[in-house]
Amino acid sequence: MTSGRGRGLRRDAEANRERLVAAAREVFAERGLGAPLDDIARRAGVNIATLYRRFPDRDSLVEAVLADRLDDLAELAEQALRRSDPWDGFQWFVERACAMQAADRGVTEAFTACFPGSPGMEEPRTRALTALDTLIGRACEQGRLRPGVTSGDVMLFLMANAGVLRATRDAAPGAWKRLVALLVEACRADGERGGVPLPPAVTPGELHDAMVSARPLR
Repeated sequence: MTSGRGRGLRRDAEANRERLVAAAREVFAERGLGAPLDDIARRAGVNIATLYRRFPDRDSLVEAVLADRLDDLAELAEQALRRSDPWDGFQWFVERACAMQAADRGVTEAFTACFPGSPGMEEPRTRALTALDTLIGRACEQGRLRPGVTSGDVMLFLMANAGVLRATRDAAPGAWKRLVALLVEACRADGERGGVPLPPAVTPGELHDAMVSARPLR
């Protein structure tokens, strides 16, 4: 039989976990995924030892907070794939993924970093890239997306948007919208833009290494 004290300890532990996740969501949104863990513990009203009992490293805390946002990214890509017009779906996805970044600094960084030890972060990213590859293939066959564009290029768009958001969030908070419009327009297979060959695409291995290096320090 489980004692009342044991049940109470479990309830306390679960309450601490919920407070830590809520605090981390706020702090990551405000300051990014590299925010000090001490600050998260302080906002949750617990000590740092309690944080480490619930989450042994930063990656596990990030996964608890942001895995659902990567699920949203995957669902966004799958919704784009279901749209009747592939070019419209491509444009719709890029604009909405960048808008998600603009709304939350933690999301900005989660979209552009790899967490190899966190299946909850990597599985939805793989889903998103798989849907994007199919969507891009259809838009190219349609003749409205310039040849040579890849899902890796879309990840570069998100990296570029992350950089613009970091630089302009306070001084020019709408600047990212202009960047996104320019990036989408550059992908359109119209006129001279469609006839100019692109430089070599970033390889999947290069992109993976770049995203791993973007992961916040533990």
